Amino acid sequence: MTENGVRRVVTGRNGRRSAVAGDQLVEPVVVSALPGYSWHRIWSQDQPPAGLDGLDGPDGPPPGHGQAHFPPPGGLRFNIYTVPPQGAGLGAARTAEAERELERALPGRSRYMETGQDGMHRTPTLDLICVLSGEVWLELDDGEIHLRQGDCVVQNGTRHAWRNRSGAPCSMAVVLIGASQAGHGDRNERP
Repeated sequence: MTENGVRRVVTGRNGRRSAVAGDQLVEPVVVSALPGYSWHRIWSQDQPPAGLDGLDGPDGPPPGHGQAHFPPPGGLRFNIYTVPPQGAGLGAARTAEAERELERALPGRSRYMETGQDGMHRTPTLDLICVLSGEVWLELDDGEIHLRQGDCVVQNGTRHAWRNRSGAPCSMAVVLIGASQAGHGDRNERP
């Protein structure tokens, strides 16, 4: 992983043999309203695959192209998410143009972010997370947990936020699996 991208290798089948179907650099998604944050969209699907031989071309579906930031039920997103040190990711006041930029770059994300809660959110997803580098604090309603490189989290659709109180960026591998929204509640719902 570099600042400019993450190498994504996709395997597939060439007749009866396994082979490399794609090998490319995935560039980060960055937005001016959230300086220091980045999302490398490694893989995206809006529904479970019908079979492993029927992916969209040699590289699979183009990650994030026209897809919502969070997956629908049965869909998934695989991202490398980087959280800057606290204070480094504070942008200027959000203008209407900044909000439009956020929506273009991360469609639907703002729908789940709580207003006035500095990153608190709850999504209808099962999130599988592994800290790749750095450290981060996972804030929940009942407190925080400090996570370091190699730590893993299974986030079950609960209200949370990511806080980086260290002096260096924290990168995490994140797989979001879309779940039913039944009983999920409003984005501004409080405990």
